[in-house]
Amino acid sequence: MSETTPIEGEFDYIIVGAGSAGCVLANRLSADPDQRVLLLEAGGMDDWIWFHIPVGYLFAIGNPRSDWMFRTEPEEGLNGRSLAYPRGKVIGGSSAINAMIYMRGQAADYDHWRQLGLAGWGWDDVLPFFKKAEHNERGPSEYHGSGGPLNVADQVSPLQINEAFFHASSEAGHKRNDDFNGAVQDGVGYFQVTQKDRQRWSAASAYLHPAVERNRNNVHIVSNALVERIILDQDRAMGVRYVVDGRDEVARCSREIILAGGAVNSPQLLMLSGIGPADHLKSVGIRPLHDLPGVGGNLQDHLDASLLQFCKTRDTYDSANKLVSLYRYWKDKKGPGTSPIAESGGFLRSQPGLGAPDIQFHFLPVLVVDHGRTRIKKNGYSLHVCTLRPESRGTIRLRSADPKDHPLIDANYLAERRDLDTLIRGVKIGRDILAQTEFDPYRADEFQPGAAVKTDAEIEQWIRAKCETEYHPVGTCKMGPVNDPMAVVDHRCRVHGLQGLRVVDASVMPTLVGGNTNAPTIMIAERVAAFMQEP
Repeated sequence: MSETTPIEGEFDYIIVGAGSAGCVLANRLSADPDQRVLLLEAGGMDDWIWFHIPVGYLFAIGNPRSDWMFRTEPEEGLNGRSLAYPRGKVIGGSSAINAMIYMRGQAADYDHWRQLGLAGWGWDDVLPFFKKAEHNERGPSEYHGSGGPLNVADQVSPLQINEAFFHASSEAGHKRNDDFNGAVQDGVGYFQVTQKDRQRWSAASAYLHPAVERNRNNVHIVSNALVERIILDQDRAMGVRYVVDGRDEVARCSREIILAGGAVNSPQLLMLSGIGPADHLKSVGIRPLHDLPGVGGNLQDHLDASLLQFCKTRDTYDSANKLVSLYRYWKDKKGPGTSPIAESGGFLRSQPGLGAPDIQFHFLPVLVVDHGRTRIKKNGYSLHVCTLRPESRGTIRLRSADPKDHPLIDANYLAERRDLDTLIRGVKIGRDILAQTEFDPYRADEFQPGAAVKTDAEIEQWIRAKCETEYHPVGTCKMGPVNDPMAVVDHRCRVHGLQGLRVVDASVMPTLVGGNTNAPTIMIAERVAAFMQEP
């Protein structure tokens, strides 16, 4: 149940952050009626219409009601540009404002985690938890689950121009793939989406509302609650201090505190609590209580280069009327309102000899300029390209000791030359696809990079001037064995050197997976919940 008045008594578990991981943990831990669970969320409730209409994320991203409105520091590799860095500020977290793409990454990603010394995180270990979370409307199979909380659906009315993308990809030598989460990831096809009854199916919709708010009295949800500090007693986490409705509150915990604030907020709260790199904490006036150098390090993200093509027909979403689209969605839940906008895409290898795809495409039947912040009154389509396994590493650091101050985000994009070279190859492959004869009925002039951009050096200049985040930050509280000096948590997500404290969210990924990150974050929470419930 949701609380607005002060909460009394001690809890078994306190979960900080009601995003994708926090919603899963609240559901699974409260399944035991003897466990009392407190879920604290700094954002508001997900009671705004645009949280539930699939296309509504276009109005939620960049809106202070639903987005933390983070920005990176000036990025040296991107000509000193500061990038918008959207993160969900609402019950459901970023799953309430993302593009709803259901993607797990590649089996090799998780086998690599196991090779890093993380027992229980190989592909064979995690697949059962992907399946446990999932209700795939196509039905159960070797790779897919049925009956889980997270509904996964095919799109109901994608635009026909997606087929031109598929046929053009075939002309260019790339195969069709109807299930990126099946036996192989290579190829192009439609994305499946986290929707149910043609509405967004966020982690809150899947895990929190049906199983917790309506049926269980042992979980308490407090929204608009900014947690300012974890309370430590020697080496044990005992509680948290938070502010809600202008009141200072303290909640105490008998078993465990679990941080689930994501790749930005979880390391921020650790550092505000005196847990992190000691020299940095001292520099902002915080007394180090537990020197843990890896906190806020190892930041990884997918960087996105957008090929933009003008279209000589009106077969895109650029001409869609907002009111008409809303009426059609209200009437029969079809049309643009149901769209994730990134309706299709693919996973390809940028050069021969690679063991797995290293670039991802998102095909959008609309001109998306500057991630939607710039409006162009023309018809077009966009092909987004990203490097799947960046080697560049950034940091999250505190701006000050004030919990209300946004942290310093230095993504350090393109610090490693290999990331740039892969992206350049991906841009050239994408251009080749868009130049095939299947696009002849649609293709007008190339808007970006533009016909004048031809050489690798010119493409590099364009990438540095125009690239944006793909919204997939991970790694800032990485899992690793105790002998890894940058590891923050162990293979069960327990903070090294402390008792009663875990981090469970995208920040624990040691390396970025080859795909979108929401489904892996939900899997991580399912996996750790199972660890916690072992006798």
